[in-house]
Amino acid sequence: MLFERKHYLNLLQNADGNGMIKVITGIRRCGKSFLLFNLFRKRLIEKGIHEDHIIQVNLEDRRNKRLRDPDVLLQHIDSMMTDTDKYYILLDEVQLVNEFEDVLNSYLSVPNAEVYVTGSNAKFLSKDIITEFRGRGWEIHIHPLSFAEYYEVVGGEKAEALEQYYKYGGLPAVAGLERVEDKQQYLREIFETVYLKDVIDRNHLKNADGLRELVRILASIIGSSTNVRRIANTFKTAAGIDITPATITKYIECLQDAFIISEALRYDVKGRKYIGTETKYYFEDVGIRNAIVDFRQLEPTHIMENVVYNELRRNGFSVDVGQVESFKRDEQGHLNSATNCVILY
Repeated sequence: MLFERKHYLNLLQNADGNGMIKVITGIRRCGKSFLLFNLFRKRLIEKGIHEDHIIQVNLEDRRNKRLRDPDVLLQHIDSMMTDTDKYYILLDEVQLVNEFEDVLNSYLSVPNAEVYVTGSNAKFLSKDIITEFRGRGWEIHIHPLSFAEYYEVVGGEKAEALEQYYKYGGLPAVAGLERVEDKQQYLREIFETVYLKDVIDRNHLKNADGLRELVRILASIIGSSTNVRRIANTFKTAAGIDITPATITKYIECLQDAFIISEALRYDVKGRKYIGTETKYYFEDVGIRNAIVDFRQLEPTHIMENVVYNELRRNGFSVDVGQVESFKRDEQGHLNSATNCVILY
């Protein structure tokens, strides 16, 4: 199945010539590499860009391991830029390069270089791109497939397609699998071997079982307000594990940095203020969430709330969880046009 990702493709094209490093972020396996190396490359060629003026490097590929050395990568790119015409430099998973900031900064002053890079870690964006590039990093955040993107290709009975989307999410590779067993196996394996392993390795975490249990707890309470102290108590009562709120906070930050989860803070609409430490956590892909709970806790209202949250974020809104006095209403929203913020309550 070919998902054209027209919205993101247009964002990449519109950023051409803005004088900034274009940074494509998003959870791993959401389609960043395909978007950059296939769809965007194809569009460049259709615009008349010669193939030898498109320099692409997949830094996750073991065969390119030597290019993770910043000096070797610079030399490799420079050797391919043989004239003064515009070159498009496409780098996948650039955070694997040591001192990658220096490499990218080097091309900010090259007038005929347009640089597009992908990254799967939020710290890489917030800490390095904004700080090191002095406001010259331009983020384009890619999400898994929206239902509209999914249905445009899958087609069929809309209600049935929506049920499949609620159950297996929007990772492009999953949508291309036909058998239920294959979808479930893919989601389970990618969580364990890619997402969980990546968070553990990147953050040098020692307690893999603790992280795994935390993700399971968060997956079990989507759509419910919570806080780290309450989660710590759940560890104690449900799993018999004594873990501090500080450790839980650290683990949650690691999961957010990898774009696996995101949070919506509790907001008192009437008092116009945030309420303590209460928050809700949502998964970037509901298929991953469902795999974590072994496809058992499939409450439609909670999954729908997660899907709605993701759709709002995909459309550029920040999202809070609202409360009017003590009365809570699910799946309703309020748009604050001044802040471009949607409040769910």
